[in-house]
Amino acid sequence: MTARQGRTALHATIPPEDDMQFLRTLATAGLLTLANLAATPALAADGLVAVKSPHTAAETMNRLEAQVKQRGLNVFARIDHAAGAAKVGKTLRPTELLIFGNPQGGTPLMECAQGAGIDLPLKALVWEDAQAQVWLGYNDPAWLAQRHGAAACPVVPNLQKALAGIAEAVTAK
Repeated sequence: MTARQGRTALHATIPPEDDMQFLRTLATAGLLTLANLAATPALAADGLVAVKSPHTAAETMNRLEAQVKQRGLNVFARIDHAAGAAKVGKTLRPTELLIFGNPQGGTPLMECAQGAGIDLPLKALVWEDAQAQVWLGYNDPAWLAQRHGAAACPVVPNLQKALAGIAEAVTAK
């Protein structure tokens, strides 16, 4: 038995002269994937889009609330988690949640999947991490739609565009 014959079935299907080309292609695909991730806002697990903010947490939240109102959306609540933590003797870096939306955007998503109502109105979180970096995060509407079995819902791209536009305006210098 030669070394070539001892390879797994996957490797046995690649002729020796194509091994290097295959490895180059694989490496290129990996580098392109990493470059694409670096060029987009941070996308954490479970559909959370997180965008760095050059502003303080308070200023980022104020800018967020102003942008939401300027675009004709309703603000339902602004929750200061750090203040809540302080009430029970705990310390939490700045962390605020804004709950907002309107029936024009939310209703079409619920028409596609009524269970999506558990994730509506929309929410955005502003927080300061341990390195004092401020972030603006929100759930990706495509992830929400997929979660509720409505990945093809036609309103999703509009919601994505609206939230990305808000985040871009809020985090602009």
